[in-house]
This record gives sequence, structure tokens and C-alpha cells, in this order.
Amino acid sequence: MGWLITIILGGLAGWIAERIMKADTGLLMNIILGIVGAAVLNFLLSTIFGLYPADNWFAYLVVAIVGACGLIFVWRAIAGRN
Repeated sequence: MGWLITIILGGLAGWIAERIMKADTGLLMNIILGIVGAAVLNFLLSTIFGLYPADNWFAYLVVAIVGACGLIFVWRAIAGRN
């Protein structure tokens, strides 16, 4: 998938995850969460299950949303311990 599409889908996924998790993040953090979440979950799915969701833009978006929600959850768990 091209870099521009990855950034756009990552930003969209981060924004959707922000709405789902009721987080208060900015545009840049939305893009970062979406891209990193997608990368981490794509890696885990391909390594553990042999699945490659990045072959389809909709599957990539779903994986990015789930990954970004996971990152928000982990961030809240870590930040809540301080």
C-alpha cells in the first residue's frame, strides 16, 4: 500500500479509534496511533496466523482501527499506574 494511502487510512483509523475509545487526542496523534496500530497488528496477524490484511484497503482500515484502539487501551493502562 502506498505511503499516502497509509497515512490517510492511518489518520482515519486513529480518528475512529479516538471516537470509539472516547480519547482526547489530536490530529497528529490520531495518525500516529492509526499507523502504528496497523503496523503492530499486521505484524502480529501475519506472524502468528499467517494472515495478511494489508492486501485489501478495507481490511487494512479495520486492522488499523483495532490496533489503534489497542494502543489507546495500553496507553491508558500504563498512564493509570503512575
